[in-house]
This record gives sequence, structure tokens and C-alpha cells, in this order.
Amino acid sequence: MKTATSPRVEPAAVETKTGPGLARRQVFAVAGCYFVASFAALGLPPYLTEILPELGDGAARWAGLLYIVPTIFGALGAPLWGRLADRFGRKRLLLRAQLGLAAAFLLAGWADSIGTFAAALVIQGVLGGTFAASNGYLGAALEGHALSRALTLMQGSARAALVCAPIVVGSLTPWLSPHRQYALLAVLPLAAAAMLAALPEPPRSRPAPPQATTAETEADGTPVVEAAAEPSGRAPAASLRALYAIEFAFVFSTVISFPYLISLIKERIPGTGPMVSGVLFALPHMCYLVAAIPVHSLFRSRPRTGIALGFGCIALGLAGHGIADSLTSFVAVRLVLGAGLTLGLVCMSVLAADCAKGRAPGGLFGSIEFFSKAGAVTAGVAAAAGNDWFGPTAPVLTGTAIALVTVLATALPRTLRTRRSLRCPR
Repeated sequence: MKTATSPRVEPAAVETKTGPGLARRQVFAVAGCYFVASFAALGLPPYLTEILPELGDGAARWAGLLYIVPTIFGALGAPLWGRLADRFGRKRLLLRAQLGLAAAFLLAGWADSIGTFAAALVIQGVLGGTFAASNGYLGAALEGHALSRALTLMQGSARAALVCAPIVVGSLTPWLSPHRQYALLAVLPLAAAAMLAALPEPPRSRPAPPQATTAETEADGTPVVEAAAEPSGRAPAASLRALYAIEFAFVFSTVISFPYLISLIKERIPGTGPMVSGVLFALPHMCYLVAAIPVHSLFRSRPRTGIALGFGCIALGLAGHGIADSLTSFVAVRLVLGAGLTLGLVCMSVLAADCAKGRAPGGLFGSIEFFSKAGAVTAGVAAAAGNDWFGPTAPVLTGTAIALVTVLATALPRTLRTRRSLRCPR
């Protein structure tokens, strides 16, 4: 981590919010817009094996690669779009993300070849990024607990879409193929853009007092406020690099169990129907929807503890997948994994809100999104390789190992401790 030798901060470099933030209904509107816009992005990829035969790939050999194409290009584009949002306006770039999704879905819905369909998924990744853009918008208007609570709500919106979207897509399939549903569901990000157009631009920022700050540059190039010790005397929660590492490890250890979970359930509980498998898949996300707000209230002042407990539950839950052999045992281990998912997501929202103080939010949340998507892509590749070599148990055991390593890392004070400059203030 490189630092400058105490030059004065330029007025535009450090952000201090002025004016009122967003009203509660406006925060819920942003989360609602993300929910409706993410329906196609989250609900249709599981049906790639049904879409690709219509485009000439009868065996759906390209399904695995195309599944991660939007994630790869989304990871590459997120930091750039975040910095552009800081420069040209967060609302403008959030609208850009919604309209980009709509264009990509329309092209995917009317594609008549695998090449055109793949191009649409690339456009979805490059021009989408609605989650990072929404978080950047919220980060420009809110601070502290208000921001961490809003980020927790955004994660709830993502979990709700992940649970509901595949069910809705499956219900529509008898009348409209999943391929053509891309074009139909393009109306959702268009509607989200129309709703977002009525929201205000986040309050403009003003320069921090030059005598109170010095400049520092983090690994992603975002400026940092150097502050004196807080009156409360509380230790800082995490460095920005530690937050990125935790984000990557968390996404990797949770996502790696997704692709082959259904296969594992069918292997361990023969005769399990698709409805039961779907409910088991959705259980951890349902846990988040039920418990996220109470967990936020409980751990908002001690996120490091919540992170450690979360990774511990993830390790325990994934390890349990390796030995579960009945419906009851699968429900139990999925609930334990859900507890870890909830603790991790909520407490990482608290850490992200801490790190947003004094930083340009677009660049920060764009960089966080990069590491999140990088973790998802790496998990997908690791899951495919492990399944091919050792069967469907291998991905969950790999996730267990990564979660255990992260528990040990978060237990070491130096891993999550920054200097007394309070790089990520508490």
C-alpha cells in the first residue's frame, strides 16, 4: 500500500457530504429497482442448457463458459464505471447501467446464433453493473450506519431476486421459451430506469478542511482521509486491501457450492424432486431475507466478530454437505450455511460503509465489485475442475478449506488492523 508523504489534499480529492441524504423511501426505491432489473440476469442463466440447443448447440457444451461471461466482463468494467460515476454523476451512471442491461437483454432475446448471444452476454457484463452503480449512488448520499443498513438492504434485494427469479422464469417457460424471455424481461430494467429518473442526484460533495487531512492513495487509487484518532477510541475495522481479500474469499467459498449442489443432492438423496432441490438451494438466501436486519443491529459495532463467525459457519455448513445423506441433514447444513452467508454479507456491508468515509464511492464500490466477481469466476472454474476430477463433493470441500483459512486470518489482529491513521474509520 503506497502512501504519499503528507501533501495537502486537493479540494476535489476528498469527499464530505453536504445537504440531506436520501429519504427511506428513496433508498427502498433504489433497492427495488435493482430487484426488478436483476430478474433476467439472475433468473435466466440456470436455463442456458435449454437456450443453447435453440441456437445450434444441441449438447449445450458452451453453457459453462457462457454462464460466467457476464461476470468476467462485469468485473473488468466495474472499476472504470465507478470512477466515471464519481466524475460525471452517480445517478447518470446508474441510469446507464439499467439501460445497458435492457439493450443486452433485447439482443440476447432476439439472437439467432451462439455468436450473437455471446455478444449480448458480453454487453450485459460491460454495460451492466447495476449493483455496484446502485451502491455507489447510495454511498454518495449516506454515511455510517445509514449506509451500512442501505447496503444490507441491497444485498437483501439481490437474495430475493436470486430466490424468486428462477421460479418465475420456470413458470413462464410453458408459454415462452427462456431464450425469448430475455427480450420480454428487458422491460424490467427499462422500468427501473424510468423510476430512477425521478430520484435526486446525491448531494454534492465539498472539500474537507485542508488543515485536518493529509492525502493517501490506496491500492485502487482512491484517495483516503488521514484523521486523528476518534473520540471514541475504537480501533479501525479493516484496511481496504483486507476488505477486498475478505470479499474475494467470501464470494469464492459460498459460490463454489452453487453449480453442482443439485447433482450432490440427487446423488445423496435419490428421487429428490426439482421443487425440493430448489428449496434446498434457496434456503441460505431465505435465511438472509429473514435475519439480515436483526444481524445488522447486533453486529454493526463489531463487524470483525461477525466476519469471523460467518466464515466459521460457512466452513461448518460446507463441511456438512460432504457427509449429509438425508433431507433433514441437508436442511440443517443449508441453514448453517445461511447463517454464515447472513453474517458475512451484513458485516461486510458494515466494513464497506466504514471504508466509504472520505473516499469517492463510485471507485470504491466498483473495486469491491471487481473482487466479488473475480471470486465468483474463480469459484466457478474451481467447482468445474473439482467436480470433473473428484465428483460433486469436491467443490464444497474446497470452499470449506478457503473458509477455514479465512477464519484463521481474521482471527489475527494484524490482518484486519490498520495504522492509527484510521484508514477505514470506525
